[in-house]
Amino acid sequence: MIRKFAAHRDTDPSLVFTALLLALALATGCGKKEDAAVATQVVARVNADEITVHQVNNVLVRSQNITPEVAEQAKREILERLIDQRLARQKAIENELDRSPGVMQAIEAAKTEILARAFLGQIAAAIPKTATWEVQKYYKEHPELFAQRRLFNLEELAFVAKSDVASELREQLSKARSMQEIADWLQSRGVKFAVNRGVRAAEQIPLEILAKVQAMKEGQNQLFEAGSERFQVIRVVAYKAEPMDETSATPLIQQFLLNQRSSEVIAKEMRKIKEQAKIEYVGEFAGGAAAAEARAKAEAEVQGRSEEFPKEQLRN
Repeated sequence: MIRKFAAHRDTDPSLVFTALLLALALATGCGKKEDAAVATQVVARVNADEITVHQVNNVLVRSQNITPEVAEQAKREILERLIDQRLARQKAIENELDRSPGVMQAIEAAKTEILARAFLGQIAAAIPKTATWEVQKYYKEHPELFAQRRLFNLEELAFVAKSDVASELREQLSKARSMQEIADWLQSRGVKFAVNRGVRAAEQIPLEILAKVQAMKEGQNQLFEAGSERFQVIRVVAYKAEPMDETSATPLIQQFLLNQRSSEVIAKEMRKIKEQAKIEYVGEFAGGAAAAEARAKAEAEVQGRSEEFPKEQLRN
C-alpha cells in the first residue's frame, strides 16, 4: 500500500550500509539529552554515545517470534547489535562518510521514506474501526470465503497471448483431458507459459474469480482473463470443505476492511494533495503519465499498421 522510495542504484554498497545505520538512528531516535534525563534509562555507553532501554524495546517489539521465555536473552542480543551499529556509525562519521554524496543521498531517501510513511500512517490512524454490522455483512455476502470455504488442489497454466489464441483455446478446453494436453497445444502455437501446482485456500484465490472456481467440478478446466493479454487456465484437481465460523473470521474481516478503507482514504488524500501541488515533468518524463500513455498508444498503432502492410509492397 505504501510505496518505498528507493535510493540511487549506483550507490556504493558500503555507503548505503553506513547510510542505513544513520537513517535507523534517526528512526529509532538518538536524542541522548532526553534519554540521559533519567539515568536508569541508559543501558550502555559507547564512547560518547548512549543507548537507552527504549531503543532496545523499540527493536524488540518489531521482532518476530519473541516469547516471554526468551525475551531477556533477545534483549541482550539486540543490545549487542545496537552497540555494533553505534560503533560502525561512529567510525563512518570519523571517516567522513556522512559527507560523501552517496551516503547523503541514501540518508535523504531514508528520511523521505520515514516521513512519508509517518504521514500516511497518521491518515490511517484517524480511520474509525470496523463496525460489528460491517463484519457481519461481509461474512454473509462472502460464503465462499467463510461458511462454504474450501481448500483447492489446483493446476495452473499462466501465459500471454492474443485474444484469437485465447478464443481458440476455449474450444480446446472442452476436448482436453489433462493439463498436459493444454500445455502441448499452447506449445504448438508458440505460446510460452508458466506452470504452477499446489493447494490453495479460498482466501488465496483472487476474489474476482473465486466464485467461478468454487463452482467448478473436480477435473474441470477453465480459462480466466487477467487483462493486458494475460490469461490463466485453472484445473481443479480436488477440493475439500474447510468452513470458518463468524467468530474465527471476525478479526480477519476487521483487518481486511480496515486495510481496504485505509487504501481508499489514502489514495483520495494523495490525489487531493497532488492536484493542489505544482508538479512539472521534465526531460524524458515531460508531460507526465498522460503523455507517456499517448506515446505508447501511438507507437502501438504504428506497429500495428506495419504488421498489416502488404508484403508485396515491402518487396517493392
